[in-house]
Amino acid sequence: MSKPKAVYIHIPFCEQICHYCDFNKVFLKGQPVDEYVAAVEQEMKATVAKFPFDVIDTVYIGGGTPSALSATQLETLLRAINQIFKPSGEFTIELNPGNADAEKLAVMKAGGINRLSIGVQAFQKDLLQKIGRTHEEKDIYETIASARKHGLDNISIDLMFGLPQQTTEMFAETLQKAIELEVPHFSAYSLKIEEKTVFHQLFRKGKLQLPPEDDEVAMYDLLINTLISSGYEHYEISNFGKKGFESKHNLTYWNNEEYYGIGAGAHGYVYGNRHANAGPIKKYLSLIETTGVSTIESHKVTDNEKIEEEMFLGLRKIEGVSVSLFTERYQKSPYDLFGKEIQQLREQGLLKVSNDRIALTRRGLFVANEVFEKFLLN
Repeated sequence: MSKPKAVYIHIPFCEQICHYCDFNKVFLKGQPVDEYVAAVEQEMKATVAKFPFDVIDTVYIGGGTPSALSATQLETLLRAINQIFKPSGEFTIELNPGNADAEKLAVMKAGGINRLSIGVQAFQKDLLQKIGRTHEEKDIYETIASARKHGLDNISIDLMFGLPQQTTEMFAETLQKAIELEVPHFSAYSLKIEEKTVFHQLFRKGKLQLPPEDDEVAMYDLLINTLISSGYEHYEISNFGKKGFESKHNLTYWNNEEYYGIGAGAHGYVYGNRHANAGPIKKYLSLIETTGVSTIESHKVTDNEKIEEEMFLGLRKIEGVSVSLFTERYQKSPYDLFGKEIQQLREQGLLKVSNDRIALTRRGLFVANEVFEKFLLN
């Protein structure tokens, strides 16, 4: 059995709650943050004792807003990660513009962080306010300049499209300003209305003015054309990078490989089991104190589920699914299991087959979820 080579660590604290976000998060003020950081260290130790690793290639600290931690708390967390996991490769942390001062950036650099994922989302002040962001355009430039000054120049920025009252022209302006930043990586996502969010409440009341579906499609088309023409490789449905700057951690997910999930509300995939941790902070802390881990759900992944996930996740990559690797893993080729479906999707112009790869066509990218549904095993 292969051992996990990646670690995801969840920091659920935020200084503001974005209207679209359904990740596990709480307002920072009044929270037991020091106790949480100590609990995360305890969970890391207990997890590794139960499920040992050989080498850790990637670590990703997400949230929430990890940069909402104080410099001291960040330093404590990073020291524990380095002592327990000894990461040898890509080491990413998420932060918001204006949320990481020089002291925090220095702590990140000293603690081994070598990649930043910055939640920009948009550049227009009104649009940022509509989605619940508190940063301004100037904060984007200042944060990136400060990061580079501290030697942190492997930077990815997140963008969003299909936002309330966002036009294609506004998104074109966002793309142009983003490209001028000359960062090596972009992630860009269309807005999804998730339950338990401010936007979901507004949507149910008919008070959320979203762009027409045709405009959202046009924005995605513009995204692909603009970034490819600017020298970025489109390597996953929502991700673009300069050569060599692809997100190695996220490729763990898309390659259907195992990873540790640490922290409140985190999900992991370890030793053939997918698990979910307790989300509420008090429950998480209580479980860690009594058992060392906070797993509330665990599921042994069946062979059929592995096969389905191999197709769903692999087809997210622009290069698609490797037929030879799939066959090696499951002793059957995708054509043995899904020959009819693959042929139908090819005839519809949604899939393409070349050499060892089965991949989405450009047209297939726009209806990816519909394509994925065809690879469910009965």
